[in-house]
Amino acid sequence: MKLSKFKFKLPDELIANYPTENRDESRLMVLNRTTQQIEHRNFKDILDYFGDGDVFALNNTKVFPARLYGEKEKTGAKIEVFLLRELNRESRLWDVLVDPARKIRIGNKLYFGNDELVAEVIDNTTSRGRTLRFLFDGPYEDFKKTLKHLGETPLPKIHTRPIEPLDEERYQTIYAKHEGAVVAPTAGLHFSRELLKRLELQGVNFAEITLHAGLGNFRTIEVEDLTKHKMDSEELYISQEASDIVNKSIDGKRKVCAVGTTVMKAMESSTSISGHLKPFDGWTNRFVFPPYDFRIANAMVTNFHLPYSSMLMMVAAFGGYDFVMKAYKEAVDKKYRFFTYGDAMLIL
Repeated sequence: MKLSKFKFKLPDELIANYPTENRDESRLMVLNRTTQQIEHRNFKDILDYFGDGDVFALNNTKVFPARLYGEKEKTGAKIEVFLLRELNRESRLWDVLVDPARKIRIGNKLYFGNDELVAEVIDNTTSRGRTLRFLFDGPYEDFKKTLKHLGETPLPKIHTRPIEPLDEERYQTIYAKHEGAVVAPTAGLHFSRELLKRLELQGVNFAEITLHAGLGNFRTIEVEDLTKHKMDSEELYISQEASDIVNKSIDGKRKVCAVGTTVMKAMESSTSISGHLKPFDGWTNRFVFPPYDFRIANAMVTNFHLPYSSMLMMVAAFGGYDFVMKAYKEAVDKKYRFFTYGDAMLIL
């Protein structure tokens, strides 16, 4: 499959800069792979498609405020630092991206807030990537509090507006538990507590896995031949309990619904020969694009993604390339809202 196959015209006004007033009130496009029918519903109507013994697999990663703004020592040049991952807790070492990168060299010191936090650049990793050592006297908990205080919700830059207080809550699922993501698992943003409770009352079970979503999801794919693209690695944890819940639904011939591309990626990273989910504790760089034989999920909730994105490729692999691209054309025609705070798609 070629990169150019994932081009489509997306008007700028269809990129949702704000969420709906209530989480579960976005639109829902339903794709039935068997009948090749497309329905137009509201997200709350997802209740009509699931029942006793079905399972929703959720990504309970929690987004941390990863974007910091600081100044370079001596020159006072304004610098943006995007925290990617913690490399060493004791040494306060972090893998980061810096902008503008050309101004940041090994040995430079960066100051954040009213000099509340100082970092030293100790290595270059990529053209924009650096390793920082934060110079902070005090316990680790105080250091993390300072990072959170100075950091900003890492809403993708395609949303050309300032970060607002609502983003702190809405760029996070209601079931977020384990901090480590710099990108929200956006399909999960549609679920309200009331909706999850109503699904539970219908006999739906929930399996929580943790995949700390990284910026690699948004990295530009620069090769036409998709087999040559390498995804960034992301930390993944699947418990025995989550595996058991999913496998019970598989054995009972019930629906296993992956809530988002991160969950689908996670489950496809740890499957047994018999087509069951296995516990996992490590890293994955799985890249899914058509054609692909999915082993675990037989249903999927996802947002509407950007042209050429790895998320669109996974959705096309699951829903069928022609069917999904036809649905995307219809979504544009019917003015569905795209990307982070956009509308949702259910593929059955």
